Amino acid sequence: MFRGIPGSERWRSVEPVNKGWSSDKKFRVETGTGERLLLRLSDAAQYGAKRREYAIIAKYAALGFDMSRPVDFGTCEAGVYMLLSWVEGRDLEAVLPELPEAEQYRLGRAAGEILRKIHGLPVDEADRPAATKRERKLMQLDRYEASGVRVSGDGPAIRFVREHIDRIWQEPPVYQHGDFHPGNLIYRADGALGVIDFNRWEVGDPWEEFYKLQSFGREISVPYCVGQIDAYFGDAVTEDFWDTLAVYVAHASLFSIAWAEPFGAADVAGMTRRCRLAMEDYEGFERSMPKWYEAWKDA
Repeated sequence: MFRGIPGSERWRSVEPVNKGWSSDKKFRVETGTGERLLLRLSDAAQYGAKRREYAIIAKYAALGFDMSRPVDFGTCEAGVYMLLSWVEGRDLEAVLPELPEAEQYRLGRAAGEILRKIHGLPVDEADRPAATKRERKLMQLDRYEASGVRVSGDGPAIRFVREHIDRIWQEPPVYQHGDFHPGNLIYRADGALGVIDFNRWEVGDPWEEFYKLQSFGREISVPYCVGQIDAYFGDAVTEDFWDTLAVYVAHASLFSIAWAEPFGAADVAGMTRRCRLAMEDYEGFERSMPKWYEAWKDA
């Protein structure tokens, strides 16, 4: 499998990494000199996309925060390989519930500052998308409505998305991480954060990056979510942000259920639970600012 990767014959150990929804095969590698790396293997047909991903990772690595940095890229017996530095530490999603709320909030602020750096990168003209995602989001909503996994009482959320879809893509496009939430952040021994898994990178609306706080952050740590938003906006969150984020949350809460169908009943149930929580947090999308943010700030 690893034939064709320079130096692989001298690796001491290779352990599978079974985490996430990526189609890549991932491995934790220890080299002959004791260096630890992340190996990602992809189908040969993905060569062009993976070469671009590797270039984007190099672009992000120049920003200075701790992350899985580029080491090597090419083709091998298994297809396309990408070697990245291994970020030592624990998954932040597992650590946050163990920490005092003040520390959770501090880590959220650290994450918000990292995200602002990513979004601050000048976008190459060749990377600018020719169209917005509005039509795509509406087609995904159609797919949810035609599915067999609809949530009872979903009408207000569906109407909200359809009536307010023009709120999205009002901001200039930015480079995105694409999957920025505690599951893709590493808590280091020194208390700093490392960032991993850039395979969903894209260029688009900066506010879209935040809906996963509701999907994957809010149930783990509200202080973290509040901290990420506060720091990103320099403690001056705009009303436009809340109005736009609510559309992304409503759409993702519904479509994620249909998206999860191929992964099985457990994943559908998890997304359904998160959808119901979003409906509660946004009071059926009668409000733009989620109740959890307002409650924590008022406490």
